[in-house]
Amino acid sequence: MSTIFTPAFIVSLLAAGVRMSIPLMLPAVGEIYAERSGIMNINLEGQMLMGAFFSFVVGHYTGSVILALLAGALAGMLQALLMATACIRWKGQHVVVGIVLNMFALGFTSFWYRVVFGVTVAPPTADVSGGATTAIPGLSQIPIIGDILFNQHFLFYIAIAVTIVSAFILNRTFFGFKVKSAGENPRAAETMGVNVSRTRYLSMMICGALAGLGGSFLSVISLNRFVDNITASRGFIALALVIFGRWNPIAVFFSSLLFGTADALQLRLQAVGLEVPFHLMLMLPYLLTVIVMIATSKKSKAPAALGSNYEREKVLEK
Repeated sequence: MSTIFTPAFIVSLLAAGVRMSIPLMLPAVGEIYAERSGIMNINLEGQMLMGAFFSFVVGHYTGSVILALLAGALAGMLQALLMATACIRWKGQHVVVGIVLNMFALGFTSFWYRVVFGVTVAPPTADVSGGATTAIPGLSQIPIIGDILFNQHFLFYIAIAVTIVSAFILNRTFFGFKVKSAGENPRAAETMGVNVSRTRYLSMMICGALAGLGGSFLSVISLNRFVDNITASRGFIALALVIFGRWNPIAVFFSSLLFGTADALQLRLQAVGLEVPFHLMLMLPYLLTVIVMIATSKKSKAPAALGSNYEREKVLEK
């Protein structure tokens, strides 16, 4: 085992862990907005799937990574809008609606992939321009740290910016206070002039866009192809990361790095020929998710109104 964990192996592992955390940290930070506003967005997996599919289609036909990512973000937003409408306007039960929309996204993407591309022996690729890593001049030359943090895809740098900006918005701006008040005490927020429904819609749009980007990374950047259920429950892992990070963007960012590294570890242990059944290696990220949920769920304090519907008419009647 000591011959496996060489310095070169560890640096490669950590760099891969950073890269594999991108499709976790973007949706997880987005989920903070949704849950802080009071929406239990179980549909995160479906939003990622939609983003992965539409970004791949656009990337395949245009060859542009920017257009592909924009298409993925828009697809995630539309799926989030469907979830928000069902929960906010139609007063649907959040968990039930989320599960149904997840199944819808899985069936929709699988069906239309075959309609668009057919059933082929060699699966099509996106072949987008700009999908390679971007080394930051100077910083990427720093020993060890440069290879790990500053020679990544530009979406990682965007994820850093999104995390910092989100921490500022949620804790230092009026919009952030409206989001948190809508999730803690929507009735009190309404009496203070906060439009709870509008705030929840906007929060879900932000969540959908980031989830769509996370799914886009998988299909356009990471795998360069689309397969059924390409997200492989990463949306649910992102949900666990929000609880693990206690709805704090900075904590969720570092939690994503931990889970991404665990995913990279199981792949590299398989690659070096470790004599352990690969099924056990595949379980590692999901096993870590279960352990984290058990260890942190009792200590985590969710927004008070999370998962509850709010009807403005009842306030007006009183």
